Amino acid sequence: MRPSRRSLLAGAAGAAGAALLAACSDGGGAPDADTPVSLERRMRETAVRDSERLLERYDATAGAHPALAQRLAPLRTAVAAHTAALAPADTTTGKPSRSPASAASAGAPVPSGEPVPPKPAEALTALADAERSLSEARTIALAGAPGELARMLASVAACGAVHAYLLTSTPGATS
Repeated sequence: MRPSRRSLLAGAAGAAGAALLAACSDGGGAPDADTPVSLERRMRETAVRDSERLLERYDATAGAHPALAQRLAPLRTAVAAHTAALAPADTTTGKPSRSPASAASAGAPVPSGEPVPPKPAEALTALADAERSLSEARTIALAGAPGELARMLASVAACGAVHAYLLTSTPGATS
């Protein structure tokens, strides 16, 4: 049985509140401006890696179930756009750059570790679960994200929740 939307939101809100309380009580002052990699850059690199793994899952699912490829294409395109939007900007050009981890994996995709289920409906459910998990993780990460990145993570998390719904809904069915 899947958790209700209310319980997911309550859990995410609780985790975000706990993270905010921890941040307020850690006794630290301003972050060290001389750190080699900023918090925002690390968060962006993590978000890009997570999105790349999700893209790999879309590709693996479409490869294992070619009949689903057309249905998955618009969702995969959106995930690819999220990946590009989340990429940290190159400080010299201001343009999005590839993280070292993503640049290293650009030539050979890293397997997600989970095989694609043999039945199309199960494959869609597994992909929806991956979208849902990533959406929840991004919602929790909002608490520690700087302003603009937090807004982007919120938007991408909402989109992931919609993807999860679309993946498990019956196309053409009326409610």
